[in-house]
Amino acid sequence: MITTATTTAEPGGTGRPTPPVLPPALRATLGPAAVLAALVVLLLGVLYGGRGGPGAVDERIAAALDGVRPPWRTLALAVDFLGEPAGAAALIAVAVAGCLLLRRPRAAVFVVLGTGVPVVATTLLKHVVGRTINGGHLSYPSGHTAFLTALALVAGVLVAGRLGLARVPGALLVLTGALVAGGAMGWAQVALDAHYPTDTVGGWCTALALVPALARLIDRTADRRAARTAATGRPARP
Repeated sequence: MITTATTTAEPGGTGRPTPPVLPPALRATLGPAAVLAALVVLLLGVLYGGRGGPGAVDERIAAALDGVRPPWRTLALAVDFLGEPAGAAALIAVAVAGCLLLRRPRAAVFVVLGTGVPVVATTLLKHVVGRTINGGHLSYPSGHTAFLTALALVAGVLVAGRLGLARVPGALLVLTGALVAGGAMGWAQVALDAHYPTDTVGGWCTALALVPALARLIDRTADRRAARTAATGRPARP
């Protein structure tokens, strides 16, 4: 089933509709999911805060992935690169360029904030939680996992909105993409002994907690700006 997304007039008086980055059909699903994800981040942070070793669940999962050999190790390194500064910057640049080519500046802002804020949040949380791995490196939550999950969430939300998907198929598209991307990066981080499995869960949930909220914030800010522009009758400043 296809739904029609609510739109607002584009700033500058062109009259062209500007679709929201978060379709109304997805708000009822992603909102509660974001709250649940935030609770998981908090719970795991409390459970593993200040610890320097794996938990029981971590040990069982890590044991199953122990001793990764080529070509799987090569694949893990390739996936890991996507979360490194150079790889992440390339992915963001491609996504932003695509949004601008489609004349979706609001979506381009969503790509930048939707991927950047979760990474900043995981960096700050690492210092708050204080969990360590491999000789004192802060590990919870995983920034690599948060980044790739956030990028998948952003892409899924934008695609669902562009296709006009209804609540259930839209949510399935968004969450399935996030699970695949986050699962791949989480596997790579554990296989490379860069993170405990629960670190990657925390990173995945950090992205899910923040991306829907950022989408709503961007939509409300852009809508208020468009409304002020319409009221004054003057084009908005770039």
